[in-house]
Amino acid sequence: MPDTPGTPRTAPGSCPVSGTTSGAAPVVSGAARETASGTARDTASGGARETASGAAPEAGSGAAPVVSGTASAPTAVPAPAPVPELFSWEFASDPYPAYAWLREHAPVHRTRLPSGVEAWLVTRYADARQALADQRLSKNPVHHAEPGKTGIPGERSAGLMTHLLNIDPPDHTRLRRLVSKAFTPRRVAAFAPRVQELTDRLIDSFAARGSADLIHEFAFPLPIYAICDMLGVPAEDQDDFRDWAGMMIRHGGGPRGGVARSVKKIRGYLAELIHRKREDLGQDDGADDLISGLIRASDHGDHLTEAEAVAMCFVLLFAGFETTINLIGNGTYALLRNPEQRARLQSSLAAGETGLLETGVEELLRYDGPVELATWRYATTGLTIGGQPIPAGDPVLVVLAAADRDPERFGAPDVLDLGRKDNQHLGYGHGIHYCLGAPLARLEGQTALATLLTRLPDLRLGVDPDELRWRGGLIMRGLRTLPVEFTPSAHR
Repeated sequence: MPDTPGTPRTAPGSCPVSGTTSGAAPVVSGAARETASGTARDTASGGARETASGAAPEAGSGAAPVVSGTASAPTAVPAPAPVPELFSWEFASDPYPAYAWLREHAPVHRTRLPSGVEAWLVTRYADARQALADQRLSKNPVHHAEPGKTGIPGERSAGLMTHLLNIDPPDHTRLRRLVSKAFTPRRVAAFAPRVQELTDRLIDSFAARGSADLIHEFAFPLPIYAICDMLGVPAEDQDDFRDWAGMMIRHGGGPRGGVARSVKKIRGYLAELIHRKREDLGQDDGADDLISGLIRASDHGDHLTEAEAVAMCFVLLFAGFETTINLIGNGTYALLRNPEQRARLQSSLAAGETGLLETGVEELLRYDGPVELATWRYATTGLTIGGQPIPAGDPVLVVLAAADRDPERFGAPDVLDLGRKDNQHLGYGHGIHYCLGAPLARLEGQTALATLLTRLPDLRLGVDPDELRWRGGLIMRGLRTLPVEFTPSAHR
């Protein structure tokens, strides 16, 4: 989590589904990144080098004016502020100063990503909200000249393109309606006792030890086992899912092939499981897991095809587990770095109140949320965002982390305030592509944080913050590890 102003941030490591979608680790040198000297990528409007004002400095007249026959001193031109370095390891540890610069000087900014793809970064809240709802920005990578360099690695070759992150209306409308019939708020609410059971079981596994890595021992396994249970993955197969998900995390900041191999394994397993459940439903219609619900879902006689069901289950797993890992990890880190807010929440929980927990999770999503950039969008026609013309075919990436720190929308945006009112953050998107799994992620985040702070009340960082590493990447934002210490306690 970003710290309050003046607190040093930590250095990063490898990337998450974030980097998974960018497909390459942050670049520390070379032409694929912007330099700290101030050289920016050329914009589509002309190729002028951007300065602090967003335009190239004008050339002088070539001769100084003469007064009383004596040449006067040339007028001093302030040196342009350097364009922040993007996508380096240092940037990944604390991107917020760079995003503040972009919001002020280049709010819609064309840059070259570590993968080599050039895209527009949208950083102001008002522009971001507009872009997220603008249907001229397609989710379908067919509108990009190099679709294989964007999106989830391996999804194209694995036949997983027909999911909600990649399609537009009317196909998106049809699929979302069918999926919503199975993935209901009622189903999520009924799942709460199971999430609490998994949370307590994981804490039990390290509570007596007095130390743990909260990412690997808690934040990572909790959403994996939860989504597996909800989908209906048999218990004996869930460790395989954990291994595949771990491979996606570990390879997220590296070559796209590492993630693609895991994608193919998950796709093959899901296809077999869905086929088996479809056959079982013909004999027993009482199964209540999400996959069975997706198979049964019908809208005026319309059903998901088997390929659509596989793609939807995959994206629920892929998009769901890492956001929750980062929500728990980033959220816990932010609370440990803001002890007065952490004490405020613990007092509220001790009094049996839930209001501050609910607003607190929303504030953690805004302050240093799990999703740094919204997933890929592509201009289907020429359009303008924030006064900047965007040519047809160009990729657009909405920087949620920058928009949610915009001082034009949020008072004291760099301060963590768990009781913040009017907190319409963009952490789970906006418009027709608003995150379908947000209720489940909120349930898991609230349960995890409340249980940690209640059962391990003196939880504290086990290392100096400067020793922590962030997974450098593009879409997601999260810590690689989070070592903590606490007074050992018995199992529940």
